[in-house]
Amino acid sequence: MKKRTILATLLLTATTALTQSHWIIPPNTTSTSVGIYEFRKEITLPDAPRTLPIHVTADNRFILYINGTRMGDGPALADPQHWRYATYDIASHLHKGKNILAATVWSFGEASGWFQFSLRPAFALWTDTPSPLTTDNTWQVRTESAWTIDPKAAKVGPGFILNAAANDWAWNQPKDRATWSPAEPLPNPGWTLQPDTLPAMESTPTQPGKIVRTTTSTHFPEQSLTIPAHTKTTLLLDRATLTTAFPSLTVSKGRASRITLTYAEALYDAKHEKGNRSDITNKTMDLTLTHDVFLPDGSPNRTFTPLWWRTWRYLQLDIETGDQPLRLDSLTAAFTAYPFTEKATFQSSDPELAKIWDVGYRTLRLDAHETYMDCPYWEELQYIGDTRIESLISYVVTGDDRLAQQALRAFAATSLPSGLTQSRGPARQYQLIPPFSLLWIGMIHDFWQYRPDNGLVAELLPKTRAVLDFFSSQQRPDGLFVYNDKPGYFDHWNFVDWAPAYKKGVPPQDPDGGSTVLSLQFIAALRDAADLEQNFGDPARATAYRAQANTIAATVYRKTWDATAGMLAETPAHQVYSQQANIMGVLLDVIPPAGQQKVMKTILADELSGKPLYPPDSYPIRASYYFRFYLARALDHAHMDDLYLNLLGPWHEMLDMGLSTWAENPEPARSDAHAWSSHPNYDLITLVAGIRPASPGFHTVDIAPHLGNLKDLTVSIPIPTGTIKVSYKKHTNGMDTTIELPEGTTGTFHYEGMDTPLHAGAQHMDTFINPF
Repeated sequence: MKKRTILATLLLTATTALTQSHWIIPPNTTSTSVGIYEFRKEITLPDAPRTLPIHVTADNRFILYINGTRMGDGPALADPQHWRYATYDIASHLHKGKNILAATVWSFGEASGWFQFSLRPAFALWTDTPSPLTTDNTWQVRTESAWTIDPKAAKVGPGFILNAAANDWAWNQPKDRATWSPAEPLPNPGWTLQPDTLPAMESTPTQPGKIVRTTTSTHFPEQSLTIPAHTKTTLLLDRATLTTAFPSLTVSKGRASRITLTYAEALYDAKHEKGNRSDITNKTMDLTLTHDVFLPDGSPNRTFTPLWWRTWRYLQLDIETGDQPLRLDSLTAAFTAYPFTEKATFQSSDPELAKIWDVGYRTLRLDAHETYMDCPYWEELQYIGDTRIESLISYVVTGDDRLAQQALRAFAATSLPSGLTQSRGPARQYQLIPPFSLLWIGMIHDFWQYRPDNGLVAELLPKTRAVLDFFSSQQRPDGLFVYNDKPGYFDHWNFVDWAPAYKKGVPPQDPDGGSTVLSLQFIAALRDAADLEQNFGDPARATAYRAQANTIAATVYRKTWDATAGMLAETPAHQVYSQQANIMGVLLDVIPPAGQQKVMKTILADELSGKPLYPPDSYPIRASYYFRFYLARALDHAHMDDLYLNLLGPWHEMLDMGLSTWAENPEPARSDAHAWSSHPNYDLITLVAGIRPASPGFHTVDIAPHLGNLKDLTVSIPIPTGTIKVSYKKHTNGMDTTIELPEGTTGTFHYEGMDTPLHAGAQHMDTFINPF
């Protein structure tokens, strides 16, 4: 009977009830404490249970062990009002007799990455009813003194120094030597918990790199390497492609040695320029970049793995030995990222497009973890402008929208009393980019078009109204924007694009404001919101939004169209002109349809004629890699899709520069892995293969290929009902086409002025072009 009672207490199901759990903290810590802590609890079981779900969270993060086996880590990134917890069924890791539950918990305070919120060091583990597992003062805790936090890389979190001699290597085992203290329950915890709806991050072995420069003859890491006593040596490894991974270095002996691991996207020349990323001649590692330090203790098989993943193409080991030789036993790596599965395929007669596709997908992977992010090396922050593009790529390449839904809600959680969202989230540093709030509305509209509605649009709709109300309050009497440094005006960071002629990414303005491109972005958001209101909210509001958008559009055209230049000016003063403003003017029909192709040819004249893409005195202002996403949409809107493949010069140039992921902007690029530059993966599907939703949720499809100079193209993409497969093969008089739609899906094929109905299943069309 007693045995049954114990098991009945332990065999529990999930709950979110905080009243049934206790947050616990290390003694003598406060909200400002910074440290790494170890918690553990011994339980004795009369038998192993068949199932035992537990829920775990921590501030900042935890790694959970059951009887020395790593169960998982977390929590997924969020703000304190939406703090995540993870759920594990630990039954298979338990056995009859004594069992050890253990967790490494760290809280880095101001040394945390900018993406990481923190209230104080704390840990919580619970079940749905009180049980011996629940965290309370029967749990033990100690401060880990072997690890030192090095805050130099604060944007993405600290580096680490591990002193092996001070480390208790058996702390999470039954026979632990450490001295422990009772943990303290935390009254009135400040976190509001929500379940983590994302899958566990991928963990897959990957190669750490190959030696490309060394002061020691070596075949490491394929073979072990012994470094003599009193020696300094450097090993530079190159992976050939960038990765996000946990490196693990195992060593033996080497007491009093020092090993510094430095991680970088690229090497730098004497001018601190990257140049061709594959050329290491006369280039060195910038040792001020992200790095960790391992101090061996002379024992065999000591392994260092940092607490947070690292980003690198180049990894440098700087080693200094003491009185004892050091043996490098192994260097391995475990790739980590959101577990996307590439379901789309793209094969064409141009092998360069396969390279562009592969590099773009790799860039998306590295920029997607528990959130999307702008870049994995420099910031790891989820920005709206980047995330809109990343989400669209995810929809058409992977069919997985879980990370996008996380992002939409994360941005909604940043809403301010003004009505604006912040530019990024989760992020502990406040930042406002008002145009990004408009793009968030577009991102909701994208979700509605590409994914089945699950109530998310209606959930977020009220906050879209607050955004548009704010923008309406910032209009001049003529409908254009006032934004300057006067109190109460549009005085935030109005980033539009990293164009060199845009100061800090902000378009020019007249003394009284009146930005064309910002007014156009407002029009886009009003029209997207009108669609959402018509289908999920208030039709009267939808009508008002459309009327407001049309009024602004008329004002923009009347005040900024320059007939002499043949394009829209950046402001009513007609002093500056940009691709950005005219891209949006075409996309939104502010420029009348009859004149759109002429405008597109005007703003692309240099590029189409083969002149340098980014000359210093370029006119009009050129769109960066990021804003060329909207350029592609404008080409499509102006029925000029067949030019698209001719405009991929920037991506071919990046391949020629040895980049394995797409850069943030043209040289000199800070970041070598910015997923907003991966939009060709989306463009190749939606413009070149021509596959896009014809109705919300992709219930019906439009297929309108624009192959340009391609001779053949085969593509498949996931949609909510299954997989669309298309194959195009040009011949002398036309094109041979095969299209397969999943069950329950219909659509229309558009080619050479002909519209052909499509049905579920396979269908074949041989389209002939009329020579007359």
